[in-house]
Amino acid sequence: MHPDQQRDFTEFVITRSDRLIRLAYLLTGDQHAAEDLLQTALAKTAGHWRRIRDSPEAYVRRVMYHEQAGRWRSPRWGRERPVLSPPDRAAGDRTDEVETRVTLARALRTLPPRKRAVLVLRYYEDLPESEVARIMGCSVGTVRSQTHQAVARLRELIGETITLEA
Repeated sequence: MHPDQQRDFTEFVITRSDRLIRLAYLLTGDQHAAEDLLQTALAKTAGHWRRIRDSPEAYVRRVMYHEQAGRWRSPRWGRERPVLSPPDRAAGDRTDEVETRVTLARALRTLPPRKRAVLVLRYYEDLPESEVARIMGCSVGTVRSQTHQAVARLRELIGETITLEA
């Protein structure tokens, strides 16, 4: 990699890593798996930096989704599944917002991988349906139906207390 490209790539990693690790965590549901996913995606991005340097974040998102989708399909992936179990009662310094996040995270982990990915990309990443469809390799109609089904399932799991806005 040319020194200028190396500098640009390093700057991209420094400025965007926080946001990208949050996306990776939402896709995986586990901090260590998220770190591995992001590292894999950044390694692949570095190899194509010259070609994608105008829109690297979109490329990294797409690589992370496809890497995670491959892990979901892999038989090895299903054997080990780290579980985060939040405390039965909230600690004294916890707020209602934290409880809501824990509940939502738990409910998200129960969704099938594609439905979870649709919600993460649509609501957390705030991507338009067309971009989500492009990343996932499906139609806009599929994104809409997956979103509708996923939100309906979340509402069953957590009740109407949490509202997701498009």
